[in-house]
Amino acid sequence: MRKTVFALLAGLLVLSISAVGFAAEHAAKKAESPSWKTSSLIEETATVEAVDQKTRMVTLKGPKGNSITFKASDEVRNLAQVHVGDQVKFAYYESLAVRVLKKGEAFPTAGESAAMARAKQGDKPAGVVGSETSVNVTLMAIDKKAKTVTLKGEDGKLVTVTPLDMKNIDKVKVGDRAVITYTEAVAVKVEPAAKK
Repeated sequence: MRKTVFALLAGLLVLSISAVGFAAEHAAKKAESPSWKTSSLIEETATVEAVDQKTRMVTLKGPKGNSITFKASDEVRNLAQVHVGDQVKFAYYESLAVRVLKKGEAFPTAGESAAMARAKQGDKPAGVVGSETSVNVTLMAIDKKAKTVTLKGEDGKLVTVTPLDMKNIDKVKVGDRAVITYTEAVAVKVEPAAKK
């Protein structure tokens, strides 16, 4: 279902990225370490133009008039409840959070987690899938001229990245350790066509 949803989002080409709020979460106490987060939410609605229950082919029309046809996978439960004129609502959320660890604080357990839920049998199709990935890094170098920082993961590999907001670099120093968490979720819900 996740691949289908991403294909739909890309195929509709009608999504506009909401304003990304990137704001530092200022510490109330000097003992607290810096942290910041950025996130975005994209929402869109399409209308069902056609649905073939035997072949599972569905055609959606975006708000700008463009259409996309795809095959609903077997993971899409309750396709029989989808009718021409129904509204398909999409939402895509992602966030990136950075938390600098306090001196002496141990790295938390890093890794990935995922969750999925879908509509009950007989309901209109709906579902949500999400994942969260956390990595632990040590700040190895800061290059303000090039606007980059070099991070070392727990596996010892180095990666050089460009921070989204260089102002946050003034809050850290070489040797600081941080947890970076990336979260994304996609939700799809079919609602009945508006009655005329």
